[in-house]
Amino acid sequence: MQTFPLSRHQVTRIGFGAMQLPGRGVMGPPRDRDEAIAVLRRAVEAGVNHIDTAQYYGPDVSNELIHTALHPYGDDLALVSKVGARRDEQGGWLPWDAPEQLRQGIEDNLRSLEIDQLAAVNLRVMDGAPAEPDQKFDDQLGAMIEAKDDGLIAGIGLSTITEAQLRHALQQTEIACVQNPYNLLARDSQPVLDLCTERGIAFVPYFPLGSAFHATNPVLTHPEVLAAAERLGRAPAQVVLAWTLTVAPNVLVIPGTSSLNHLEENLAVADIELDAGTKAILDSLV
Repeated sequence: MQTFPLSRHQVTRIGFGAMQLPGRGVMGPPRDRDEAIAVLRRAVEAGVNHIDTAQYYGPDVSNELIHTALHPYGDDLALVSKVGARRDEQGGWLPWDAPEQLRQGIEDNLRSLEIDQLAAVNLRVMDGAPAEPDQKFDDQLGAMIEAKDDGLIAGIGLSTITEAQLRHALQQTEIACVQNPYNLLARDSQPVLDLCTERGIAFVPYFPLGSAFHATNPVLTHPEVLAAAERLGRAPAQVVLAWTLTVAPNVLVIPGTSSLNHLEENLAVADIELDAGTKAILDSLV
């Protein structure tokens, strides 16, 4: 698999996202605990060395599964987490992003994963935050910088940010990665991706296949995606992930699953080369 730098690691461009390991709605235990553990082990066995997680997936479920499946971890495994949110008992996503809460979130991840340092941690800017950097953003960034200086994290990541916030953050510190929504039909984060490409920052799109929280998925059911999948003899999700990797060399995908069969489909994306005609059609869909 192709690789790209993320913090002190050289990671595979196809990684693994742990968000799908817990139960429905990213809450509670997995559908099949044994298979979830087998998926993690198979991913690493196949060469994946970038796993994205969060303590609030479950909550407390994804990290426990990763620890059970993979600890002690290989030296080349990049464990990346995120802070800035928490879950309520109904599964709602709530901000938990004061500086002291960000610090506690980082320490909770370290404790549950049983490691001394995370490869990177993303500061998740919650929906509704101002598009321009403000004092709250500076205070949050200060907490992340302090955690890096203290050796708790090797790299600082940002998630769901604007171009203005990224430019502002780069004046304060190095940024290892950015996680923003981006897919075939939703490219509002293109300016952020372009800046990441210019600065050599890993860009990790979330929801590259369209949101998993909606009943219908316009990305995977788009007629041109279905036509390309039929021509290539591939699943629509494989075609979309393969296209995502063509967007820029710093794009890393982290498709998640709790199914071994689905994992193998995701890993096989590394072998897909889109012909120029198919790529041009998919490029034009936005």
